[in-house]
Amino acid sequence: MRVAMIGTGYVGLVSGACFADFGHVVTCIDKDPRKISRLLAGEIPIYEPGLDDLVARNVREGRLSFTLEGAQAIKDADAVFIAVGTPTRRGDGHADLSYVYAAAEEIAGLIDGFTVVVTKSTVPVGTGDEVEAIIKRVNPAAQFAVVSNPEFLREGAAIEDFKRPDRVVVGAEDERAQAVMRELYRPLSLNETPIVFTGRRTSELIKYAANAFLAMKITFINEMADLCEKVGADVQQVAKGIGLDKRIGSKFLNAGPGYGGSCFPKDTIARNRTGVNGFAVRRVTTPPPGHRVDTLASAKRGSGYQRSGGLAMPNFALSKGIASGVVDLAR
Repeated sequence: MRVAMIGTGYVGLVSGACFADFGHVVTCIDKDPRKISRLLAGEIPIYEPGLDDLVARNVREGRLSFTLEGAQAIKDADAVFIAVGTPTRRGDGHADLSYVYAAAEEIAGLIDGFTVVVTKSTVPVGTGDEVEAIIKRVNPAAQFAVVSNPEFLREGAAIEDFKRPDRVVVGAEDERAQAVMRELYRPLSLNETPIVFTGRRTSELIKYAANAFLAMKITFINEMADLCEKVGADVQQVAKGIGLDKRIGSKFLNAGPGYGGSCFPKDTIARNRTGVNGFAVRRVTTPPPGHRVDTLASAKRGSGYQRSGGLAMPNFALSKGIASGVVDLAR
């Protein structure tokens, strides 16, 4: 298949190179002349083990190319991926989607025939709806489907994560789009990799939920480290003791300075901003015995618990720590 990858940052370059290695013809597009010049010269602008060899091999075999002018590549593509940055917007903590929307406008005027437009960037719930609206507004006659396909790549292990993932999440209701995505990821069937098809908004939220949960595990074990210091316990043994429980798992239970990197900070902030905009977002709390919430509205008014089958369930927010004296560790 023919793929156009808009953005040659960490996600776009790794994804483009791996799709090319799957046998697809991939054109990576970027507006930064210096970045494209370096890639055309065989230089990799980011460090990722094995990426230089992967890129060189697929360029040499004619499946991977780089360009500043992506008009023809987008026109010829079966799937166009948006893999641009979504940094935290200054002032309010929302994800800055200006690059995503600019890419959507560019794509709208170039697609020819049925094309799958895929958001690979990490975006808030509902972004795919706006991308679809932009394309329809710019090109009412366009034949396309907008799909969410979030990435779950770890720095330092990105190629392995792409080629041998735990799962692939695809948010697509259109059957033609689902068929295109299945074909793109067909090589993964050799490893029997689960491909999870969901609604588009569900797929967008899965990415935020995954990062929020992992960030919460890091925050939790750091809270336990503070408690261990006060009571004379060993946090490493506590982490091992709970990590052996298959329901919990041992990953992301290393006490330390907290979470950082390019994803967790901005994604947890953006997820919380989603909560501010009309959704209940609370700190983790434990309800008193027998406490019930009759309506979701009452939960939003300040009870701190969301209705779930008549029982009070805590809502989650990652703002500073797990909680401040509100988690009953004996329960």
